[in-house]
Amino acid sequence: MTWWSVVRFLHVLSAALWVGGQLTVSLVVLPLARRMLDTDRRADVLRAVGRRFGMFTGAVFLPVQLATGVAIAVHKGVTWASLAEPGYGRTLAAKLLLFCVVMAAAALHGWATGRRPGVARALAVISLVGSVGIVLLATALPAT
Repeated sequence: MTWWSVVRFLHVLSAALWVGGQLTVSLVVLPLARRMLDTDRRADVLRAVGRRFGMFTGAVFLPVQLATGVAIAVHKGVTWASLAEPGYGRTLAAKLLLFCVVMAAAALHGWATGRRPGVARALAVISLVGSVGIVLLATALPAT
């Protein structure tokens, strides 16, 4: 096992925890909360879940993704110019752009929750679908 295998493992593990967390909240926690809790209690529980997930995002996910992603890009020899090149560069550029969209949608979702429920729901869907898209783009990138 090389150092770069560990870096790549941390990058993938962090992404899996974040996307898996989104899927767990969306497919398991939310339906159960809707079915089993009254409106006030459901709001309290989902707000607490959202806060905890937001703390995980800011304290673990983003730092790990940014540090390992930059390290992998440097190791791979990625430059700003290479992001416009066909193949690896354009795929990585699409992944980075989608990552920015997902992070913006996730942050705005946190802001909209409680203020604009319809907007919050749409942003949550955008974040989840975008995250799955990032995973699909990542599978198209060769290992470093």
